[in-house]
Parts: sequence; structure tokens; C-alpha cells
Amino acid sequence: MTNNSRKFIPTSLYPAKTKRIITVSLIFVIGFYLVSSITTESFIINFILKASNITDLIARFFPPDWGYVSNVWGKLFETIHMAIIATTIATLVSIPFTLLTAQNITTNKVLYNFMRFLLNIIRTIPDIILAVVFVGLFGIGMFSGIIALIIFSIGILVKLMSEIIEAIDMNPSEAIKASGGNTIQTIWYAVVPQVLPQFISFSLYVFEINIRASVVLGLVGAGGIGQLINKEINFLNYPAVSTIVLIIFAVVVVIDYISGKLREGIL
Repeated sequence: MTNNSRKFIPTSLYPAKTKRIITVSLIFVIGFYLVSSITTESFIINFILKASNITDLIARFFPPDWGYVSNVWGKLFETIHMAIIATTIATLVSIPFTLLTAQNITTNKVLYNFMRFLLNIIRTIPDIILAVVFVGLFGIGMFSGIIALIIFSIGILVKLMSEIIEAIDMNPSEAIKASGGNTIQTIWYAVVPQVLPQFISFSLYVFEINIRASVVLGLVGAGGIGQLINKEINFLNYPAVSTIVLIIFAVVVVIDYISGKLREGIL
């Protein structure tokens, strides 16, 4: 080592002002958590204190009743059919709403703001609340669940796709308009080619969501395998519930894998 060498002295990665902001933010978050925990009487330590209850519940679920498998398939396919129908209809219906909520496509500010406001309302309503409402309107069954999933899916697709459309390159659109093209021609030849892969990818993603959501909707009578889970829970038939949950888990993993591979191929 030469005489000119110097010992490395690490310096702070953050200036003093930034460190103060981080410290104050952490204090605020921790304080907010403590106040919320005291108000709701919910503490992380409850996981440890209630560990015996958790292990007791797990013991009731295992081992699964594999003889119950034959009763699951009908409701499982019903759930998948609900997701397919809801995703297909929502995909088609969302196309005009997507264009109307894209600021670079809809130049009419009144129409644009109204459509944004309408879709924001739709997105704020949870899917299970929609299911409860439609079960009250149309009765228990698949139809109520499908309608709830359609509205729920439209809110997701329109939000995702409108942001994609607003980020596209507008030069092709301006070129088509300059050459005399109308609005339909501009959308078809300039917008669609740029967003079609993402649109298909998001549709597959929504299908995955609908598979999971349709299971939950069944718990309120909106059809599908959730109804079967609800019935067995009411009968305290926990081994049968465990069998249903494991089958749903396997099906969702397979669908997620296939959908992921399809999205990779598209993009």
C-alpha cells in the first residue's frame, strides 16, 4: 500500500433533509398503526395468542375427503362457464367505453368526463356487493353471478385499456386524418394495431380474476362452486370443504399457467 492511499470512509446515501423526512414518515406510519390497532383492538400478537384456534381449525380440514371429488366437478365447470361468459361479454362491451374514456380519442370534454365518472362509480362497487344486489333482483343462480362479473370486468378492462390508448403514438392517427380518413378508419388502422396485443392480454388477465371471483360470489348465492362450499360449511363438513379448496387451487394454478404462457406469446 502506498503513502498516497487513503482509507475509504462511507458517506450517507441520503442528505440530512431526506433522512428527516424518512424518519418523520416512519414515525407517522408506526403511530397510525398503533392508533388503528388500539381502536380496532387488533394486534399482530393475536396470531400467536390464537395459535391453538388456528391449529384446531386446520385439524378439522385434514385429511380431505377424496370420496367427495365426484360431487365437485359439476359446480366447478359451472364456475368456469360463468367466468368464460362474463369475460367474453365484458370484453366486447368494454371496447366502446374504452374509447370514450381515452382523452386522446374522445375530444368532447363533457362526454369524456361523464364516462370517466360513470366508470369510476362502477369500479368502486365490490363484485360481491354487485352479486348480492343481482341475487336480490334475479334470484339465486348463475345468471346473477354472470351479470355481476360482467359489470365488475368492464370496470377493470376499461381502466387498463384507456390508459394504454392514452399512451399510444398519435402520429399514425394524425396521418390518417390528414389524408381524409374518418374516425372509424383512424381507430381501426391507427389505434387498434397498437393496443390489440395488450387488449388480449388484459382480457386473459380478467378471465383469471373472474375464476377466483366467481368462487366468492357463489357464497352469496350467485352460482358456481362457492354455493357448494357454503353448503358444506353450514353442515360443518370440513373435510369436504378442504377437498373443494384443493381442487380449486389446482385448477386456478393450471389456468394461471396457461394464461401466462398465452400472454407471453402475445406480447
